[in-house]
Amino acid sequence: MNKMSVPLSSSKQSTVFLLRLCLLKPQTPAIPYYPLHRHLSTEPNRPPQPLPQDKESLINEAVQLFQALEDGNSSSAQLHQLLFSSSSPSSPRIFRQITRRLTSSSQALEFFDYIRSNSPSQELTSLSSTFQAIFELPSREPDPQNKLLELYKTSKERNIPLTVNGATLLVRCLGRAEWVDEALAVVDELDPSLKNTHFYNMVVAMLFRSGRIVKALNMLNEMLQPGADCPPNDITGDVVFAALSRREWFGRSISDEEIFGLVSKLLEHGVFPDTFKLTQLITKLCRNKKIGRAWDVLHDVMKADGTLEAASCNALLTGLGRVGDFERMHTLMTEMKEIDIQPNVVTFGILINHMCKSRRVDEALEVFEKMKGVSDGLSVEPDVITYNTLIDGLCKVGRQEEGLTLMHQMRSENKCMPDTVTYNCLIDGFCKAGEIERAQELFDRMNKERVFPDVITLNTLVDGMCRLGRINSAVQFFDEMRREGLKGDAVTLTTLIKALINGNNIDIAMELFEKMNGVNDGLSVEPDLITYNTLIDGLCKVGRQEEGLTLMHQMRSENKCMPDTVTYTCLIDGFCKAGKIERAQELFDQMKKERVFPDVITLSTLVGGMCRDMGGSIVQFSSSMKCEVKV
Repeated sequence: MNKMSVPLSSSKQSTVFLLRLCLLKPQTPAIPYYPLHRHLSTEPNRPPQPLPQDKESLINEAVQLFQALEDGNSSSAQLHQLLFSSSSPSSPRIFRQITRRLTSSSQALEFFDYIRSNSPSQELTSLSSTFQAIFELPSREPDPQNKLLELYKTSKERNIPLTVNGATLLVRCLGRAEWVDEALAVVDELDPSLKNTHFYNMVVAMLFRSGRIVKALNMLNEMLQPGADCPPNDITGDVVFAALSRREWFGRSISDEEIFGLVSKLLEHGVFPDTFKLTQLITKLCRNKKIGRAWDVLHDVMKADGTLEAASCNALLTGLGRVGDFERMHTLMTEMKEIDIQPNVVTFGILINHMCKSRRVDEALEVFEKMKGVSDGLSVEPDVITYNTLIDGLCKVGRQEEGLTLMHQMRSENKCMPDTVTYNCLIDGFCKAGEIERAQELFDRMNKERVFPDVITLNTLVDGMCRLGRINSAVQFFDEMRREGLKGDAVTLTTLIKALINGNNIDIAMELFEKMNGVNDGLSVEPDLITYNTLIDGLCKVGRQEEGLTLMHQMRSENKCMPDTVTYTCLIDGFCKAGKIERAQELFDQMKKERVFPDVITLSTLVGGMCRDMGGSIVQFSSSMKCEVKV
């Protein structure tokens, strides 16, 4: 309960009231006031001595008096004297501050009515400013959106125009509550004078956020017109560029042409994206395969003297690299130099990476030398990623010896230590060249240097050994790595099984499969669909299609791995070669029921089996399948 409403004795009430009066602003002597004070004073004709008061104490006193007035413990005369004294009238700002400190929007509305009824001038500015503060209170109450709409309706009924801030506050609150239709209805009713650039920015952001793309673009178009009353500013740019950079939209999306048009118009108004948003925008255009538009956006910012940094150029270089446009990549590098944008390690890494992927390794080496400052006065320290990219590129074109030399160079010149990726690239290069001993030497060296191998290292060496027919060595190496805690994955298991099957060791392949799939020491290897298909195909090729069929049922129940077209085709081929056409047809019908679509190989396999069996109507079967086969 407010302390002003606590019942007091008559003497204590008089004392408290006297103390209150002493805190009031000085009053004009011509207006006699404080009758109770004169009655209690020893000098009845002497007016009270004013005490210096700041605005904060006035606000606090007004809040207390109004709340006491509401509780029936005070008269309105006291509040009236405090707020509307001719010697010190309160300003609209004071009324706003008092309103903000009231406990509810309903109480604030009553205070507004009090001001409207008692203000000598009833200035529109004071009333509108006070009503603006009322809009701030519902956020502290339940069901704020309905309260706001009720207050807005009240303002219209009482013919109180909203301030710019009041209108902005109302629409923002409705938008945050996702009452977008209600917010737009308010926007349509507002006086145009209330719609400044800040207001437009807030509404456009709300529209983008809610997926109302058409309305957002229409409002932006108004702002972008020549001589518009509400031209765009940097905040507009932040809103728009953030929206344009979004990867996904619900509802209507923004086309790449619309993006380019918006960016161009904003640049004409001197509104530029920051580095982060420009980089996001270029990345999005490149992912949408609009490299030309991404190029135009970057160069429009460049021509308009907007801020450009290496990150935005790197995004465009990445897009150009994906499509192999090395000419424009070099052009952009030249332009970066002309406008004093220093390429960083990422810039050079992008160039080197895409050149290596295109097998232009010599050009990548030239860029690498330029990066280190050999020419053009550039000096960027290459990192381990740059070295690994080059080493991998060299190994992929059979120049693994140069890759090995580069690894020694990265130690001595750059003090950059090789990591697991470095060794994996070199091991893969020597394995593919058939130099398995050199690959194993590198593996031993990485262990000595405490560079820990990973599953890629394991798979690379296992595959290299299997390619050379050293299957026993591959299995032994696999077991050794498992004992050391590197268990491998489905790729490792599939590689070994395929090599064993190709070596006519189907039984050993089955044993390995059962062993790896059933161990309970935490080192089991989970087979995937390719593993099952490899084993089923191997079984069918040696006439053990029934075991293959059992394995297909097992993959459903134990592994939750559903058979695909390859699985069924292998089994159908196995039963056809065994002369069991009926079983093959049953499988064909089953795969259709399970909506596993046959392909041309499936159909050819079954038709070929029927031809050999000389049974059934092949022509009729082929005709019935024309519409069902996925080619």
